[in-house]
Amino acid sequence: MSTGRQWSGPGDEEPACSIERSLQILGERWAFLVLREIFAGRHKFAEIRASLGIASNLLSARLKLLVETGVLDTQTYQEPGSRPRQSYHLTEAGRELRVVLAALQQWGDRHRPRPSGPSALRRVRSTSRPVHVGFLDDDGREVPAADVVMLTAPGAPRPAADDSPATR
Repeated sequence: MSTGRQWSGPGDEEPACSIERSLQILGERWAFLVLREIFAGRHKFAEIRASLGIASNLLSARLKLLVETGVLDTQTYQEPGSRPRQSYHLTEAGRELRVVLAALQQWGDRHRPRPSGPSALRRVRSTSRPVHVGFLDDDGREVPAADVVMLTAPGAPRPAADDSPATR
């Protein structure tokens, strides 16, 4: 899938930036909304479509991409009197997106709040204590976001001058 952007270097087929590579799969709103529905326990095409009100062709395209890229897996099921169909389930890569969805929700609750309050709460299953998304160091201690810096990894290609975050 081409984003119209410069790839990481001669002969490379993928962007150097992991954020850009992730957005090739997740960079449109329906992808996260489909994942939200699957996290909520809706696995059948008709359930997801009805819950989101999404057109069938858009949902088919999103599900196909999420399956092809290893975020979702399919399982065949058959209801009595019907043909076999596919249900959609999270892979390990898909389950790891829970923290991304929670971070988006946390940001939205803080910066785009609803007058009636949040639509969902993040709680520890066993204690019902509130939780939030944050950065942890190797010892499991939380690090304030202001103390986190993103550095170019050794050996990673640097973006072209006209491809810097400030010009995107």
